[in-house]
Amino acid sequence: MALFIPQTTTTTVSLFLLLATTLFSLRHAAGDRGHGSLVLGLTHVRAVSPPRVAAVTTDMIEPLRGFRDGYLISLNLGSPPQVIPVYMDTGSDLTWVPCGNISFECMDCDDYRHHKLIAAFSPSYSSSSLRDLCTSPLCADVHSSDNPYDPCAVAGCSISTLVSGGCPRPCPSFSYTYGAGGLVVGSLTRDTLRVHTQSSAATREVASFCFGCVGSTFREPIGIAGFGKGALSLPSQLGFLRKGFSHCFLAFKYVDNPNFTSPLVVGSLAISSKEYFLFTPMLKSPTYPNYYYIGLEGISIGNDTMAIAPSNLRSFDPEGNGGMLIDSGTTYTHLPEPFYSLLLSKMESTIVYTRSNEYERRTGFDLCYETPCSDGSCSDNLPSVTFHFLNSVKLSLPKDNCFYAMSAPRGSMVVKCFLFQIMDDGGYGPAGVFGSFQQQNMEVVYDLEKERIGFQPMDCASSAARYGLHQK
Repeated sequence: MALFIPQTTTTTVSLFLLLATTLFSLRHAAGDRGHGSLVLGLTHVRAVSPPRVAAVTTDMIEPLRGFRDGYLISLNLGSPPQVIPVYMDTGSDLTWVPCGNISFECMDCDDYRHHKLIAAFSPSYSSSSLRDLCTSPLCADVHSSDNPYDPCAVAGCSISTLVSGGCPRPCPSFSYTYGAGGLVVGSLTRDTLRVHTQSSAATREVASFCFGCVGSTFREPIGIAGFGKGALSLPSQLGFLRKGFSHCFLAFKYVDNPNFTSPLVVGSLAISSKEYFLFTPMLKSPTYPNYYYIGLEGISIGNDTMAIAPSNLRSFDPEGNGGMLIDSGTTYTHLPEPFYSLLLSKMESTIVYTRSNEYERRTGFDLCYETPCSDGSCSDNLPSVTFHFLNSVKLSLPKDNCFYAMSAPRGSMVVKCFLFQIMDDGGYGPAGVFGSFQQQNMEVVYDLEKERIGFQPMDCASSAARYGLHQK
């Protein structure tokens, strides 16, 4: 996917991209955050065997904090540890953090610049920080190279060390692009990572964790913890790729509230005793093997009959395009045309409230309605939405996962918008995306051992309390 470049910054950004594309190998990965975000432009990703690391033998439990349009996990990196909040993203592999409190530069990120949660990692303050070597398989992976000697050749290794595979030079700088146009440039670094075990007060050290130390970005102001299936991902490096993980996202009404967190569980605990969940199989894309796909059979609006989804939402073409990506890094669910318009038509035919064209223009959402609100109590008869996934999985979404009040009540009404969006994918990559907003207040289990994804509606605040992630 071509990067979107605002006209006001075309010259500066063009120079930045020209430098990046000239000096570094480009790579596309799924995952984005923000209003109108969608996952596009995935290029071929090699399935690389996870490197041998000192695997964490106990489960990992971390709190996720809602922030703006995603969920943050705090990485404890370095010696002594530096705490860096990053987005938890199931739609990409690379874990990266902003590096350099003064030198870190994010273009087109002005609205984030002075936020207190923005933090940067300083390698010079860590006694255990090391640059990854060009001979590392993760160096080859971040450069998307099919030739393991390519990163070393870029690093300027001699022909003898290229042939022997023994060049000691650091892994060259990389660039890593995201589907909605984000771009990061940095270097692979290894350092100690500390994770919380089943006891929230206990931590375990993981030596030589590999991540991107990023000094320049375009539209990516906060780091990312990649939870995909590739070798670079956090679960892969910690040895959990044969097990799985789960998350339970609190409602977006708790976004930016530091007193509420969502539980992220990684390891056996995440998948054990979950047979009562609704499980749908993971689909395998031959071209994009590192991402999590599920198959959508249709969607029901209210008590209406199911609208049959197009076949490309549950299967792939010969080039590996299609399927429905489930992604914590994409905020809203995206559906392809003409299925999206069919869904809007069915929705509109069941709603009796007045359309708010003003809010539709302001927000970019296609269906906004003035719903009743009196004496501080707002209730409505907006229809329910039910997803029908493969394996007869029928998932009825909480109403707040579909319609959201766009402002405080005004008079006797409040405007609510339908938070689905069109998938403008150009015919490549996933056919649709199941976003994080629609995953609120349900536990989602990624059972990597049995290659399936499970759902269970749940009070995620209570779930967080069970894991000891109480309000602070």
